[in-house]
Amino acid sequence: MAGFLQQKGFHVTVYNRTKAKAAQWVSQYGGAAADTPAAAVQDASIVFMCVGNDDDVRSVVYGETGVLAQLHPGSILVDHTTASAELARELAQACARQGVGFLDAPVSGGQAGAEKGVLTVMVGGEPEVFAQAEAAIQSYARCVKFLGPAGSGQLAKMVNQICIAGVVQGLAEALNFAKNAGLDGAAVVEVISQGAASSWQMQNRSLSMLDGKFDFGFAVDWMRKDLSIALNEARKNGSALPLTALVDQFYAEVQQMGGNRWDTSSLIKRLTR
Repeated sequence: MAGFLQQKGFHVTVYNRTKAKAAQWVSQYGGAAADTPAAAVQDASIVFMCVGNDDDVRSVVYGETGVLAQLHPGSILVDHTTASAELARELAQACARQGVGFLDAPVSGGQAGAEKGVLTVMVGGEPEVFAQAEAAIQSYARCVKFLGPAGSGQLAKMVNQICIAGVVQGLAEALNFAKNAGLDGAAVVEVISQGAASSWQMQNRSLSMLDGKFDFGFAVDWMRKDLSIALNEARKNGSALPLTALVDQFYAEVQQMGGNRWDTSSLIKRLTR
């Protein structure tokens, strides 16, 4: 994502907790690297952040070496981390106290989408802040949608992950059924993918699922983190998520099988062991 910004003509300074990764990025794309989040953003008009979870976000935002220690009034902080809506609202308030704009903008598309610059970005915040940052976000996205006040982007990402969980489980069961029925799984996918059963998961993951290969991006550990966020939010707003809760437990089984870093399509593995 940072590479696309640099290629689009933005001057980019990066920070990564693993300094070797930042150095590798500079050697590949140019730009600059800094030793702390604060140092990375001291001259920035827009800051993009994408880390692991709520605690990771707080660790790079707050404190003497955090981004808020150096961001100047009128600048914008965009958080691409998949985190809680509660955190998004917290950050929006913290930024507002310093005259800094904030957008919660989680992404969908995984590692492949980031590398190809075709991510989908769900955005919450103030519309005038979004208008200022939209062109930069478009550098690595094919769809950017403003959805409402702070937290709206994170809530939309929860919707996204709820949908994915159900679709992947359905696909895993279907492919396992095809195998047990003596069908050629690839041939079945070829025909049903032309009809109403088709999905992104079927188009992009079915053949690798049939081959038992699960090293294609978004890891089970991260999916469980995301589903935990969605389930916690559902308890707050009174939404029933029985299927999501069930699939979350299926992913827990995959973790117990050693599949923490397998991609999310590995749900089929628990059916074929």
